[in-house]
Amino acid sequence: MNFFFALTAVVFLASTNVSACPIADKYPDIWWQAIPQEEIKSWEIAPQHANRCKGEVVLSKRNELGIFSNLGNAGFVMDGIHYKSTEGLWQGMKYPENSNDLRLKDPSVVWPYTRQQVYAMEGFEAKKAGDLANALMKKLGIEWVTYRGRKIEYKGSGAKRHYNIIYKASKLKVMQNAEVKNLLLSTGDLKFIADHVQAADVPPAYKYHEIYMKVRNEIRTRQNH
Repeated sequence: MNFFFALTAVVFLASTNVSACPIADKYPDIWWQAIPQEEIKSWEIAPQHANRCKGEVVLSKRNELGIFSNLGNAGFVMDGIHYKSTEGLWQGMKYPENSNDLRLKDPSVVWPYTRQQVYAMEGFEAKKAGDLANALMKKLGIEWVTYRGRKIEYKGSGAKRHYNIIYKASKLKVMQNAEVKNLLLSTGDLKFIADHVQAADVPPAYKYHEIYMKVRNEIRTRQNH
């Protein structure tokens, strides 16, 4: 008899948990698939760190949602230039734009790539190109990037302009790649979480997870009208 009541209680609790989390069955399980603790990178927010029952999901590079990372390989054209990834654009803006660029004023500073070469990069290759540029910019005492010939202090007074550039690029990436657009719309009303730790005071352009929720809402609004 005790066993019967115990079994009934387990079944009841299990069914209660499912009904309390109706969102659980609407999306692919792999989006929340747990990564062994020893395999999680120091910078990483793993898929299981999102609360599925609260409608949260990490834009993890461990699954298809990783395409929404700036590093994702989804090319797009913006202002007449082709970029292989948003990261290529982001890091490319750190490189000299032309032969008159102030970043070329010191002959001892040798840039490892051209701006166009970085535009054609994606993934951690693009990020590494940016890390190399950061070191050179520090040596030159430069804290700005350029886009179409205009200086932008992207961590200071130019943060809003930088955000607008990255937002535009992110939206074009979605609109020019049907599979990316369909995937974004398939996420319903899930709340996106970045897959890496970010400081509370990062500039808005760094919050790519919020950017893609905004893009998703704009696409839906346009479709509903």
